[in-house]
Amino acid sequence: MTQTEKFLDLPLEDVIGDRFGRYSKYIIQERALPDARDGLKPVQRRILYAMYHEGNTFEKPFRKAAKTVGNVIGNYHPHGDSSVYEAMVRMSQDWKVRNALVQMHGNNGSVDGDPPAAMRYTEARLSALSAELLRDIEKSTVEYIPNFDDSQEEPVVLPAMYPNLLVNGSTGISAGYATDIPPHQLGEVIDAALMMIDKPEAGVEELMTVLKGPDFPTGGTIQGLEGIRSAYETGKGKVMLRANAEIEELRGGRKQIVITEIPYDVVKSNLVKKMDEIRFDKKIDGIAEVRDDTDRTGLRIVIELKKEADPENVLTFLYKSTDLQIAYHFNMVAIYNQTPQLMGLKPLLSAYIDHQREVVTNRSRHELDKAVKRQHIVEGLIKAISILDEVIAAIRESNDKADAKRNLEEKYSFTSEQAEAIVNLQLYRLTNTDIVTLEKEADALRKEITRLEGILKSDKKLMDVIKKELTRIRKLYNDERLTKIEEHIQELKVDMEGMIPSEDVIITATQEGYVKRTSIRSYSASKEEKPGMKETDELLYFREMNTTDTLLLFTKRGQYIYMPVHQLSEIRWKDNGQHIGNLVQLEAGDELIKALPIRTFDTTNELLFITRQGLVKKTPLNVYKAQRYSKALTAVKLKDGDQVTAVLELEQETDLFLASSYGYGLRFPIEDIPVVGKQAAGVKGINLKDGDEVINALPVTNDTMLVLVTQRGAVKKMSAGDFEQAKRATRGLVMIRELKSNPHRIIGLYETNGGEQEIVLRTDKGVTHTENLKRFRKNDRYSSGSFVIDEKKQGIVKYVWTPVEYKLLSSKP
Repeated sequence: MTQTEKFLDLPLEDVIGDRFGRYSKYIIQERALPDARDGLKPVQRRILYAMYHEGNTFEKPFRKAAKTVGNVIGNYHPHGDSSVYEAMVRMSQDWKVRNALVQMHGNNGSVDGDPPAAMRYTEARLSALSAELLRDIEKSTVEYIPNFDDSQEEPVVLPAMYPNLLVNGSTGISAGYATDIPPHQLGEVIDAALMMIDKPEAGVEELMTVLKGPDFPTGGTIQGLEGIRSAYETGKGKVMLRANAEIEELRGGRKQIVITEIPYDVVKSNLVKKMDEIRFDKKIDGIAEVRDDTDRTGLRIVIELKKEADPENVLTFLYKSTDLQIAYHFNMVAIYNQTPQLMGLKPLLSAYIDHQREVVTNRSRHELDKAVKRQHIVEGLIKAISILDEVIAAIRESNDKADAKRNLEEKYSFTSEQAEAIVNLQLYRLTNTDIVTLEKEADALRKEITRLEGILKSDKKLMDVIKKELTRIRKLYNDERLTKIEEHIQELKVDMEGMIPSEDVIITATQEGYVKRTSIRSYSASKEEKPGMKETDELLYFREMNTTDTLLLFTKRGQYIYMPVHQLSEIRWKDNGQHIGNLVQLEAGDELIKALPIRTFDTTNELLFITRQGLVKKTPLNVYKAQRYSKALTAVKLKDGDQVTAVLELEQETDLFLASSYGYGLRFPIEDIPVVGKQAAGVKGINLKDGDEVINALPVTNDTMLVLVTQRGAVKKMSAGDFEQAKRATRGLVMIRELKSNPHRIIGLYETNGGEQEIVLRTDKGVTHTENLKRFRKNDRYSSGSFVIDEKKQGIVKYVWTPVEYKLLSSKP
């Protein structure tokens, strides 16, 4: 074979697909998912077997954890020591597993998420219950396979004298599969297994009369019996798991909430921190202090309340806003017949019972074989003692042990095994009483052989043995249920009005999308300095609002953000705000265009949306009140390439003025726009030429003064009264003189009140120019206005805006 013939030319996707397929099969079968029979992942099984094999059991002293980890890595599990140690520690954590399989001395972590001490400091041994997983493993009960280097053998599965998968549960993620099996109460699981043995046709409903549902080591309360039933039938289901809390009376009429049990797998320190952040950020009014009083006597989190606070309402809010209540999703996937399977309660119990059937059968065969061999030896010894003198004479006449065995076999018809036992017999056994002992042993062996043969021949007797073993374990290890179960999921309704502290604050929003809430004190201390923001940013919105108000933030892509003011973090006036992208999920490239303060949604006011492609949409304000607002919501449905250019809140019907880039202005009654729903796209507002687009829209009357700005730096003031009321969806009238060469293009339209009002222009060369609108005189529709920028020297105007005044006025919504 030549050098080139050693290599195959294969497509990359075939090679990667094959390799990933092998890797996926490995991590599914050999790493992340538990076996349905003993409920263990390979690393857990290897740890328990290694500890058992080395005699590190519950009745013996503790040994260094590092010794076990090294043993596991060296003999069975050639992976990182940290992964082995973490698996070992988890099996000892009584807030993670319902019944610990490993006992540890030293720091094995905490419910606060603290890491365990290094394995060189901790000591471990098997627990008494884990001995039941390994019981009779030496009696050929399970199959063995060679370890990774073929130096010794390891078990494929443990005998598991109780249904460990349901008792301790399991969680894991592999390729394409994940599993979440909750822990259960040992006695209930065994009762369900016994019911399945006696009544294989029993349904989930009947099994649930003894197996009520999951039983988490951290206690708590499960809500949703239907979710448990669904999980037991299909392998998938959802329940709500909440903390147990009590309301205690204090002196002076005050009350406090005391939490004594938290949901499973919730890190206590993070939970306490989150609740304290709610107090600090003043998300609700009524919490005076949050503290963790947990000590060696048990878990205790105290939430002290203010005198006027409603404890039930505060507790409901905390259930809704923190991990005091979580959703637990069943996903009962386990390896059975070497494949991952989604299994309900009956298949899991059946898999365990089938495994026990095989274990007891193998054990009975092993014990029967041992008893038959011993019976044969005992029969030989009885025969030898009955002719003891002849046997002794035959041995004395022999030359050596082999000759003695041969003489016994030839002269007295002993078998090879019997002859071996006779020549190895110690002299003290040759007493008169020894024949009695042997006859008793022979009788006991006959009974044992009969019993074992009966087990192997009768399925009923076999199942009786399994039931007896399960009953013994329940008697030894049963304990009280920790988790309460309630049939229905309680709907969490919070009276937010009574929980939000009423406080006047300053709200600002910038063009780049930074929003913040500032206290009046912080604002006043700034001596009216510019608010904190990026140098390139400009203020879009400034208003004094109340924490009971709501801010609606609208984006150019037709989305809106529902933001209760009390949920905005309090930030100093001199500091930058939070970007809206950090507050809610927002599409990439979307921008903030409008902020509207809302005191109440119980109003007849309407919102008007105008898009660049000339569509207008009118919708009642109250439909924009949201219950869930963790992401941006749809305000208006847009066509491809379209954007929202203006959002208006209408308190009364007036006329609407639309201005287009090509210099057309259209005025028509707002009542001509039909009222539509939140998800609608709207109707045509103006008939645009190809390439034209709407720049802005304003509600107007005959007295409204308008200012427009062109890309050439022209500023023009005109009256809306110069535009007659027309029909919707027409082209409108010319607003500025039409030029054949270098025509004007409108880039900004604003309303002016005739007072001290400024406008800022920025060119493509970076030149910024500010003008006071008071100095401009009114022009007719056909004039070009006044040039304030020399486009040849200073560039073409790209951006125009009116600076937002940030002096405090009485302008609450």
